[in-house]
Amino acid sequence: MNTDLAIVLLLLAVAVVMFVAGRPRMDAVALIMIVALPFTGVISMREALAGFSDPNVVLIAAMFVIGEGLVRTGVARRLGDWLGSQAGSSESRLLVLLMLAVGGLGALMSSTAVVAIFIPVVLRIARTTGTAPGRLMMPLSIAALISGMLTLVATAPNLVVNAELSREGLPGFGFFSFTPFGLPVLILGIAYMLAARRLLNATAPSPASAGRRPSLRDWIGQYRLSERAYRVRVTRDSPLIGRRLRDLSLRSSGVNLLAIERGRGFATDLIRPAGGTELQAGDVLLVDVPAPDVRMEAIGTRFGVEPLALGDGAYFTDGSQDIGMVEVILPPESGLVGQTVLTARVRAEFGMTVIGLRRGRAVHGEGLLTEKLKAGDALLLFGFWQDIKRLKDDPADFVVLNLPAELDDVAPVANKAPHALAALALAVGLMISGLIPNVQAALIGCLLMGLAGCVDFRAAYRSVSWKTLLLIVGMLPFSVALQRTGGVDLAASAMLDVVGGATPRLVLAALFAVTAVLGMFVSNTATAVLMAPVALAIAKDLGASPYPFAMTVALAASAAFMTPISSPVNTLVVGPGNYAFGDFVRVGVPFTLLVLVVTVVLVPWLLPLR
Repeated sequence: MNTDLAIVLLLLAVAVVMFVAGRPRMDAVALIMIVALPFTGVISMREALAGFSDPNVVLIAAMFVIGEGLVRTGVARRLGDWLGSQAGSSESRLLVLLMLAVGGLGALMSSTAVVAIFIPVVLRIARTTGTAPGRLMMPLSIAALISGMLTLVATAPNLVVNAELSREGLPGFGFFSFTPFGLPVLILGIAYMLAARRLLNATAPSPASAGRRPSLRDWIGQYRLSERAYRVRVTRDSPLIGRRLRDLSLRSSGVNLLAIERGRGFATDLIRPAGGTELQAGDVLLVDVPAPDVRMEAIGTRFGVEPLALGDGAYFTDGSQDIGMVEVILPPESGLVGQTVLTARVRAEFGMTVIGLRRGRAVHGEGLLTEKLKAGDALLLFGFWQDIKRLKDDPADFVVLNLPAELDDVAPVANKAPHALAALALAVGLMISGLIPNVQAALIGCLLMGLAGCVDFRAAYRSVSWKTLLLIVGMLPFSVALQRTGGVDLAASAMLDVVGGATPRLVLAALFAVTAVLGMFVSNTATAVLMAPVALAIAKDLGASPYPFAMTVALAASAAFMTPISSPVNTLVVGPGNYAFGDFVRVGVPFTLLVLVVTVVLVPWLLPLR
């Protein structure tokens, strides 16, 4: 071993120790290595910084921005809500749909971002179904890790391995080159988790842990709203057609008009009721009828409306991307004190509708509209989220008492969802076609997201995981340094000495095992950076095709199932799932061995060794 190699290996060992210790943070370690490596004389400062101009690094950043567009437009959230409605009360169906949805979405965006999106969705499903979060969180993380095996851009290690092939002057992998391997692993993962979930925490969430903030469903029960909600359509012969709301007597008839659904081509707009709003034939009215003596049959006959199904949500919660509730309290100096709900003009002044009144422990439903308001009364207001946020920022006659947990789930530009899907489809289509480089296709997708208003510059910069990018940039110079000092050849020779004259499949198994074990202590991106050149060197020594060996490293780098610190994806679910270190070992180690077997069987079959 020469002196230069010894120094590079010492720096690498120091980096690994700092990664394992967690001090300093990983991106700081990467910056330290960028500064330290040029002092060895093995690489120049320009070479140490070359990762900042690497197309794959730019591609990863662009995919973070595209993923943020899917979040801000509510595409990812709607997928999660659809998942809960389709699963019903079946935990097995929920687990299957969850893993399929996470795997599919993670194939196109950051797996860490996917998990962050789905954690509140899964917790909400767990609360409503009484399922223990621990039985769903690990399937969530495993599906997110497997999603990295489905497409070229699904995870950074795939792009790192692809870049290593390009650096050797070889054609890289295609967009779907990983799919024939990742799809069987995903199916295997679903089957495995259906059997292994009994090993996970089966304690259902207690009411105290179900969330510190109230939810819309909490208020529906507390204020007894579920029997008061109706959806009605304005018929063609209705006397309401062409009339403005200010000219009607809906409230004096005991009917609160909350929102209007109006068709627009293939879409449906949710309109805020205002005095000047003119009703049209076909409008669907969301109404609240607080007085029990008011019969909807009589209302329908008088106003020419026909009843419709409520939809999937209780008290219109299926429209919670646009509309919601807020609980406020009246201070003594409020101008509303002494007035009734009808005379207070809350809608005219604040765009909100009073649907509940709580005085002390007593909830007033019947006679709500004519009840005189007193200081200290808690009012439940219904309206659009924009008005609720405005009320929070400018309380005026109210003091905001409680904001619902659903406020955190609201997509800021939900109306841009079709634009986000179109931008994503175009970017992926260009990547698949190979007409332009992947990074150029991703940047076109980012520009279209911005042009359509799906993301702004602030959101785009915030969405990029600079920590991940710095880690990749900081570890890439090690690949060059190890190759230049003979370290890669030495590692390849050491592995070949260990496996001796073993068959190529056994060599692939050993390469998978070393990569997976190293990934328990070092990030999967750094592991791919270190192991990709070793894999290509082994293939060269064996006179074999480099592609099976490169694919094995990429798949093994994503097989970070064994510990909670193997991947940020696992770390994210530890708290919500109430997991211990041993839970990951007990479930993850057997599954890693299964993935190893699948890899050793499929890779040489689909990517011939010769």
